[in-house]
Amino acid sequence: MPRWKALPDELDPQIKEFTSQLRALVDRSGLSIAALADRTGYSKTSWERYLGGRLLAPKGAIVALAEVTGTHPVHLTTMWELAERAWSRAEMRHDRTMEQIRISQARAALGEFGAAEAEAQGAGGTRTAHRGTGTAAVPGAAGPAGAPPRVPAQPTASDADDRERAGRAPAPEVNSWGLAGYEGPSRAGGRPGTRPPTLPDGAGTPPVPPAPYGAQQQPAPAANRSAQGSGGRRWLTLFLASAGAVLVVVAAVFLFTHRGGGKGEGAAKAPSPAASTRPSLPAGVKCAGAACTGKDAEAMGCSGTLVSTAKTATVGATTLEVRYSRTCGTAWGRITGGVPGDQVEVSAGKARQKGDITAAGDTIAYTPMVAVKDPADAEACATLASGQTGCTK
Repeated sequence: MPRWKALPDELDPQIKEFTSQLRALVDRSGLSIAALADRTGYSKTSWERYLGGRLLAPKGAIVALAEVTGTHPVHLTTMWELAERAWSRAEMRHDRTMEQIRISQARAALGEFGAAEAEAQGAGGTRTAHRGTGTAAVPGAAGPAGAPPRVPAQPTASDADDRERAGRAPAPEVNSWGLAGYEGPSRAGGRPGTRPPTLPDGAGTPPVPPAPYGAQQQPAPAANRSAQGSGGRRWLTLFLASAGAVLVVVAAVFLFTHRGGGKGEGAAKAPSPAASTRPSLPAGVKCAGAACTGKDAEAMGCSGTLVSTAKTATVGATTLEVRYSRTCGTAWGRITGGVPGDQVEVSAGKARQKGDITAAGDTIAYTPMVAVKDPADAEACATLASGQTGCTK
């Protein structure tokens, strides 16, 4: 069984060549992955990712591998720089592809929502109105599939009046007491034996008809006044009792929800908004946002396929970059093609982090991360050993 699995087909040719060279060095050394991890200081899991093409090895791991295998570090780091640039290009293509996928999904979702809404409106347009035992289509209702909607003929005002008169008996005349079945005194004059109807209990006292012009208004009987007064007192008593019950309920709710002032052991603690809205991080990512400030991007899992170059500039023979990880919400500075003594600094607001090249033969330096909401907020500056300086725009 071969020691190494085939590299993914989607890897860039330069990355494939670089990874194959790493595998060849490990094979010639005769070291196992566990022994390689012990001698280089990088974990076994990390070396499995580096040699499997799933993650680009950092510069420090490459230098450590060269020392363990007795390989000249300059040639190995040159191939690493080419592979690193190819990896950055692949990350940018991946970001654009994921953005296009999200846009396509959003468009599809909006299209399905619009179609569902139109279907719901069409289904809600078919209604029937029932009157008696017949069924009539509501104006504007949808007909059979493929047929245009049919709008029934609308009756004129006179037709509607005739139908109303023919379909029901004449309504009784409304009297001053609002009771049905009593038509009041005859318009032709009083008839013998006609008397007001007997009112049900609790219906109140009928109003006294107004006196003829010039006649003196008679006061209401004392019994009527007493009945009206007792009814008003009953309403007042009911109102006060209801108001008292409402106050008791409100006081009970207040005491139940604020018992102990929220200071006792049983007081519920509201969850932190930050904790409830904190997004879940992908596997291998160990921090996000402000928690990443001052930490190494490689160690926290924010590099690899999660990073892209946000800004770039050239200072002398050195390439200066602002590296950005959207998943971690961080940025850091990097210089490539440098020499020992070159320094790089990244800043975002008041936060600043620095890195420099110290080892002989090393050409790349990184800064620790700073938290940013937008890569435009970060700026990287380089100070070369020759005295030249420059910053990204």
